[in-house]
Amino acid sequence: MKKGLWYAIIAYIAWGLLPVYWRSFETLLAGEILAHRVIWSFVFMGLLLFVGRGKMTQLRNMFTNRKTLLVVAASSILISSNWLIFIWAVNNGHVIETSIGYYITPLFNVMLAVLFLREKPNFSQWIAVALAGAGVLVATIDYGRFPWVSLSLAASFGVYSLVKKKVSYEASIGLAGETAFVFPIAVAYIVYLHFTHHEAAWSLPTVSFVLLLLSGAVTALPLLWFAKAAARLPLSMLGFIQYIGPSITLLLSIFVFKEKFSPVLFISFSLIWAALIVYALASMRVARTNAATANAAASAVEAG
Repeated sequence: MKKGLWYAIIAYIAWGLLPVYWRSFETLLAGEILAHRVIWSFVFMGLLLFVGRGKMTQLRNMFTNRKTLLVVAASSILISSNWLIFIWAVNNGHVIETSIGYYITPLFNVMLAVLFLREKPNFSQWIAVALAGAGVLVATIDYGRFPWVSLSLAASFGVYSLVKKKVSYEASIGLAGETAFVFPIAVAYIVYLHFTHHEAAWSLPTVSFVLLLLSGAVTALPLLWFAKAAARLPLSMLGFIQYIGPSITLLLSIFVFKEKFSPVLFISFSLIWAALIVYALASMRVARTNAATANAAASAVEAG
């Protein structure tokens, strides 16, 4: 469990620091950065699977099953959209909005579960959703425009998580399949930029270009760390730890990127933080109840 805790903390710290990494390529188009992220993630995962026993066979099986292939196609488009929005937002001064997006993602998942999985949240969870909705509304008023970055990030990642529930496969296999699906599109886009003289990656300083080549590792490693954490930790504990990421991003937006953080926006975040506290406490209560029920059932079986 202790090892799982460290895996989770490192994964979410890495995700929280991603804006600093992507900002180092702000001279590139967001689409070009995304294309390189897909290409080098595919290469990195290919190398990992090549040295792993039976992993390449699992990847091939993924693409020979029609149902699985449809899920991979949908999930690859959703996660690529999420990456594109995040990269664009970071390099165009909307880091605070990305933080809001990932704060409200778990609560957005509640709404998706109600709509598509027919789950029934308890009263406390509905209160959390209402508080988060109020926070987003306040942010909208403060910005004077619809916070499409925040809601697009939450929606794309939320639907991505929902789609992934349809098929279960190991994190490394999943990421390899998703990047493999969009790999041809990424290569085609790079070729298009080259022939239209809009390609800028090759003109980056050597250090920046090497960092761009490492985008595959930067993408894959936190996901693999998270997978190891998820296998070792209770879901309720992961629920608390996941807010390390957007909290770091929020601090970066204020103290590093010098984005405006108004009193009204503070009210918005206060409502969202309150929602998260209510949601976390409600989830822990449900987890304890389920555990107690499972233990009681196990005791009854042993007694019988």
